[in-house]
Amino acid sequence: MLICVLLWAFSPRPIEVDTETLQRGRFERSVDNDGWTQLRDRYVVSAPLTGQMGRLSLREGDKVRQGDVIAQLWPTAPTLLNQREIQTQHEHILSLQAQVLVADTAVERAQAALQQAQSDTRRSEQLHQLHFISAAQQDMVRLAQSLREKEFHSAQHQAQGARHTLAEAEAMLRESFTSSRALATVRTVKSPVSGQVLRLPLKSEGVVAVGTPIVELGDTHQLEVVVDLLTEDATQVREGMEAQLLNWGGGALRASVRRIEPSAITKVSALGVEEQRVNVVLDILSPVQQRQTLGDRFRVDVHIPVQVTDNALIAPIGAIFPHGAKHGLFILRSGRAVLKEVVVVARNGRQAWLRNESEGELRSGTEVIIYPPPSLNNGDPIKRLPH
Repeated sequence: MLICVLLWAFSPRPIEVDTETLQRGRFERSVDNDGWTQLRDRYVVSAPLTGQMGRLSLREGDKVRQGDVIAQLWPTAPTLLNQREIQTQHEHILSLQAQVLVADTAVERAQAALQQAQSDTRRSEQLHQLHFISAAQQDMVRLAQSLREKEFHSAQHQAQGARHTLAEAEAMLRESFTSSRALATVRTVKSPVSGQVLRLPLKSEGVVAVGTPIVELGDTHQLEVVVDLLTEDATQVREGMEAQLLNWGGGALRASVRRIEPSAITKVSALGVEEQRVNVVLDILSPVQQRQTLGDRFRVDVHIPVQVTDNALIAPIGAIFPHGAKHGLFILRSGRAVLKEVVVVARNGRQAWLRNESEGELRSGTEVIIYPPPSLNNGDPIKRLPH
């Protein structure tokens, strides 16, 4: 009796452990990250010229058709003149009016000289016919008439230029007191495509320079998804791979990888670590009816399976630990922990795909110890914790 008590007292106590079972089924390893939606085609309508733009009646979310008027532009109003500038402009106009009178007088003088030259030419022709003057003298009279004609036309052009200068000065003074909208025809800016108004950089009336963005348009039914992946994850993704879009506010959406950009960008993580990331663009395959509320630049979770196999021997990731050059796990057999060496083909965040090198000892339904304590050794007695 004493011997039995001693054996019981000094025998090792069973170690309490948690267990799960191996299973055969579908194993999936994926690349997961958050992405965002964007329009496949975005149109920014800009001001075609510098001018005064009227207040826009559009609002974000409004639908427009191709050819609809988006905005109206007028030439900018002239600079306001103070009293001194107005008086100076009046004096300038009086000076120009005097120049017009001088130019008209020069026209009259040139016209009189031309008429005199024409009379001299007629007389010289009569005298030449009577042989009173030579042909050379007659040619000199005709040349004088030609010069008088050119002087007359030049004086007319000078007078016309003086009138245009006067009209320009009067227009400048007149426009300084008149609204630009009363002097010019309105210029309309029309929508180049049919779609929705996404953004309005300018809503109120004001002066805009040529090229200033007025409205941003696009079709929210034509969306794509962009996700920036670490370069080591992006190398596992291929064009045409199927994906899922999750946690956007609705059910899971089907998607497909369309393009992997060839150049990476450097980003700094929340921990201050520089990372090389690559943008991956996906097409949404689910019908529009399933994503009516999904809009531009919405956040989505992107799930891209990169390795999928059926009938794989799957172990919980918590059961696997390093063992030499490979990995190991403990199975439960007759109340004791038995160490088995395994090869991990692939793993994800929850499961590990095993290649059994234990001559078939590992199979679906085999109990394995999860999160084994460091003190657990091969052959130690164990006690299963209740689930």
